[in-house]
Amino acid sequence: MTPIGDRPLTERGPDHAPHPAPIAAPRPADVLTAACVELGRLLGALDALLHGLDNATWRARPAPDEWAPVEIVCHLRDEEREDFGKRVRVVVRGGARFAPIDPERWAVERRYRDQDPAQALQDLRTARAESLDFLGSIAPEQLAAAVDHPALGRLSGLDLLVAWVTHDRLHLRQLAGTLARRWAARWAPLKAEYAGPIPYGPGARE
Repeated sequence: MTPIGDRPLTERGPDHAPHPAPIAAPRPADVLTAACVELGRLLGALDALLHGLDNATWRARPAPDEWAPVEIVCHLRDEEREDFGKRVRVVVRGGARFAPIDPERWAVERRYRDQDPAQALQDLRTARAESLDFLGSIAPEQLAAAVDHPALGRLSGLDLLVAWVTHDRLHLRQLAGTLARRWAARWAPLKAEYAGPIPYGPGARE
């Protein structure tokens, strides 16, 4: 019998499991390149989901406290201008603090639900193009700098880039769920739930 100390690591019991290797920090150039590719995909995904939507669907909320498609697009537009894009600029330009933001309040005060969807989408398109031009102009190493955030501690430009792409995808998921609920409600009593769980349960839409 082979002594346990001589067995391959995959055969050892839990008491002899090796310590996990430390995770190497991503290379700034790799993060920047990948993020630019992913950020460039947002408008194509939005166009595919939103093309041909009627005015009622643009403004329909899947539940009273959730956002309609036009509100999601307005949120993405303002986050582009006043959150991610602006905060990455603060980092790479050596700033010491981020300006405060309040996206939930913006949605109410700026009356997102009443805004023109086509204009909001065009404004987002313009802002995203400007963001990508800016990101293409900086050296990856500039993104390693960091600024204090009151809740998360030090946030580097790399942190913000990864969060930016994640933010896009979370809101694409939100939008897809909203449209799935609207589609299912349109054809009731046909059994759309055969597809699987549909976000924002039946009867909750506004």
